[in-house]
Amino acid sequence: MAEVNLLAALPKTERNVQARAQAKSPEVVAISRRYGQEYFDGEREYGYGGYRYDGRWVPVARDIVQHFDLQPGDRVLDVGCAKGFLVKDLMQVCPGLEAFGLDISEYALAHCEPEVVGRIHLGSAVKLPFPDASFKVAISLNTLHNLERPDLIAALREIERVAPGRGFVQVDSYRTPEERETFLQWVITARYHDYPQGWLEVFAEAGYRGDHYWTLV
Repeated sequence: MAEVNLLAALPKTERNVQARAQAKSPEVVAISRRYGQEYFDGEREYGYGGYRYDGRWVPVARDIVQHFDLQPGDRVLDVGCAKGFLVKDLMQVCPGLEAFGLDISEYALAHCEPEVVGRIHLGSAVKLPFPDASFKVAISLNTLHNLERPDLIAALREIERVAPGRGFVQVDSYRTPEERETFLQWVITARYHDYPQGWLEVFAEAGYRGDHYWTLV
């Protein structure tokens, strides 16, 4: 298990933490956690403020392919794939790669990229509908922290089950009390979060052996 930043090439987005904190309410949080139109394509206070394909995941896909030495014919799963942007770009940078995705959002899947129709599935990370060791790599980016701790443990075990020792997860974290305070002002959907050491203990409890990295506000 290694700490590796596979999202280093992803452009940084503008984050107005103060505006988010002022707009956040129990109602906003509840709407965001439906992962529907408001979360993906509604106002910024609910989530992305418009989640549209712009090619920014291409270099990330290239780094993933290189890191795991993926070849045509290999099977890759993106857990929490949203509209399938990364699934599309993985196939673009490695023609012949068998990339698939899974997401809990009916809205995201109904508005996916045409290239991934039939490749992304509706479902939960807690119970992946795939056989043991059926993927060479399973990734999950900024998704698993949206689960309560027991479900988070279950999801990590599922990723380990379908791609033993060949996972990559990135989750919300913070390294200082000051970063934690900023995170708490910004966060909407995360149900579990911790310092890196706390996350490492969760990974160990779940028996997760793949790689990891942190999303910091």
